[in-house]
Amino acid sequence: MIWLNGALVAEAQAEVSVLDHGLTVGDGVFETVKTIDGQAFALTRHLDRLTRSATGLGLPAPDLEEVRKACQAVIDANPMPLGRLRITYTGGLAPLGSERGHTTPTLAVALGTAARRADTTAAATVRWTRNEHSAVAGLKTTSYAENVVALAHAHRQGATEALFANTAGQLCEGTGSNVFVVLGGKLLTPPLSSGCLAGVTRALVAEWCGAEEAELPYAVLREAEEVFLTSTLRDVQAVARIDEHELAAPGPVTARAMALFAERSAQDPDPR
Repeated sequence: MIWLNGALVAEAQAEVSVLDHGLTVGDGVFETVKTIDGQAFALTRHLDRLTRSATGLGLPAPDLEEVRKACQAVIDANPMPLGRLRITYTGGLAPLGSERGHTTPTLAVALGTAARRADTTAAATVRWTRNEHSAVAGLKTTSYAENVVALAHAHRQGATEALFANTAGQLCEGTGSNVFVVLGGKLLTPPLSSGCLAGVTRALVAEWCGAEEAELPYAVLREAEEVFLTSTLRDVQAVARIDEHELAAPGPVTARAMALFAERSAQDPDPR
């Protein structure tokens, strides 16, 4: 069952117009939320970011009471131990082209099964860059085509994630993750000014584990003692290989971050 514009509908009946601006030009924002035994994790933080992304894109702020209602309805209708809750909010019906129409936005909420992430993974570097000066830098929009291309490249290298530099040659982020490195025993992550997404898990790990923001050259990926990724469904995941470069994984700092995140997130399902 999927929530679409005010009601639960069966998946086969969950239809959106081919003229929806989210489909024609990618004019939309979204959130992915982890659910555990029928409870969404860090939903308040995700909804705050949904609002920031929507208003940053020029869409009306979503009705968060309705979004919460939609999330709970979908969770209740689709029981599962571990799930991927997807909230999509688009510009709605519009003329063909970049100009928006005057209809209300489209809101869709769906839930799919998820698998527990492995403790370690491999990542790949890519030649493409994030534009930290983009009009949509830092917004979680539905325009994910460059991520699709980069992730396909990573998969061809036997990796689960592709890591981007920005236009200044600084480490930025993955296609769907934030990146942390350990240098001299210190835990560091790129600042939001690098163009990376303000990840919910990133923020929690930084708060709980004492990470510092730092501008880092892309080459740090080969110099770091440890590297790990964070995201809604990865939580904290150690990187054991970047391209052909092997790392000890999980190293001591990463292992501590993994354990602390698991402990703190279990204590509070909606950390503010």
